[in-house]
Amino acid sequence: MNPALRNIFKRVVMAVPVLWVIVSVVFLLIHLVPGDPIVQMLGEGASASNIADLRHKLRFDLPLHTQYFDYWRGVLHGDLGQSLRLHDSVTHLILQRYPYTLALTVAAMLIGAALAIPAGVWSARRRDRWPDRTLSVVSLVGLSFPNFALGPILIVLFAIALGWLPVSGAGVGSRDFLVHLILPAVTLGLGMAAILTRMVRTSMLEELGQDYIRTARAKGLSERRIVYRHALRNALNPVLTVLGLQFGSLLAGAIVTETIFSWPGLGRLTLSAISNRDYALVQGCILVIGLTYVAVNLLTDSVYALADPRMRG
Repeated sequence: MNPALRNIFKRVVMAVPVLWVIVSVVFLLIHLVPGDPIVQMLGEGASASNIADLRHKLRFDLPLHTQYFDYWRGVLHGDLGQSLRLHDSVTHLILQRYPYTLALTVAAMLIGAALAIPAGVWSARRRDRWPDRTLSVVSLVGLSFPNFALGPILIVLFAIALGWLPVSGAGVGSRDFLVHLILPAVTLGLGMAAILTRMVRTSMLEELGQDYIRTARAKGLSERRIVYRHALRNALNPVLTVLGLQFGSLLAGAIVTETIFSWPGLGRLTLSAISNRDYALVQGCILVIGLTYVAVNLLTDSVYALADPRMRG
């Protein structure tokens, strides 16, 4: 088997028990939290017989381990169950919301990388001068500023005061969708840009001090070519790893951001499912988020191998 394929297969196999543990812990926790979803569905005035009938119909009267095995049996057959509150299949609900969360996360990553890479390079080339110190302060502020505080500020400034951008929702049509995407994507992307800027700066400083950079300068290569053709390419290797890890953080941060901007994504769906004790929907959302995280890490490994020939073996 090709070494690259063997590496991917190995990582997929290692990810299976991780996903199993995550979904199992979520299953146990949501069943142990006080409260009865049947009573929430029927209301406090429902009779005991109606509650018992619905609990039997939904198989909630079975032992917990039996419900657990039934759930995994359904997952292995491609059935994630039915939503208790929305009366629709979990798979259909996730497929409706997942593209919105994926678009928001990818847009935030692009914004973060587009801001961080030039800023980090610029800061490294002007080490210990005022541009470097200024960017360090800005990055520190960005790291300290949470999404739930930044989002409302952007809404007040760009949506209410200036009237440039819409406040909430995803709009209708491609153009409207992109306009509605700007504020939530910027809210997520700015925090990521602060992290990446410091990473790019540190990595660039390390590369600019290497012997091959001094050799390139001695050969008379232009500073621009040395920085962007040689140093930056090698400096981006650890940044790619951080990007892959940050993707999972963006998925988690999207829950808060989607709530602030009423973005119809998987984060809002998960939060609603948790508050309504919608067992199958919570488990399905967590499973999809975990699968996405694993897939992104596999993609990161592949891109890392392309960027660094030493990793291809």
